[in-house]
Order: sequence, then structure tokens, then C-alpha cells
Amino acid sequence: MKNVTIYSTPTCGYCKMAKDFFTEKGVQYTEYNVATDLEKRKEMIEKSGQMGVPVIIVDDSLTVGFDKAKLAGLLGVA
Repeated sequence: MKNVTIYSTPTCGYCKMAKDFFTEKGVQYTEYNVATDLEKRKEMIEKSGQMGVPVIIVDDSLTVGFDKAKLAGLLGVA
């Protein structure tokens, strides 16, 4: 099973689309709300080099934004 982490905010539409996509595909993920979790926000910026969300990590691959095709490939789902 893939290790999936998403750094998101409650008001981010692309974050919601990514989480809906994971749920639809049966992908378990860990979510960090970087609007309230300052430590995780700092971690996200260190990993991605930017403030934009969502930042999604699948195993060792980092994706910024919701790129459905790329995520499907990384997760091995159609």
C-alpha cells in the first residue's frame, strides 16, 4: 500500500477534489490542515519550497496541486 500524505486547507477547492479522488479510489491518506497546524505548514514549505496547497506526497514523489493523471499513475489506479 502507498503512503499518501496531503497538506491542505479547509477552503481549498483543489484539496477537496484530491481528497474526494482518494476516497473514490479507496486510497487511505494522512491529512494535515496547514491553516491551523503551523508545524506542518513549516514542514510543507520545507519539502515543497512554496506556500500553495495541496501538496501531496505519494511514497517519495511530491506533487503540488491536484494533477489527477499524475496521482492516478503514482497510485496505480485508473
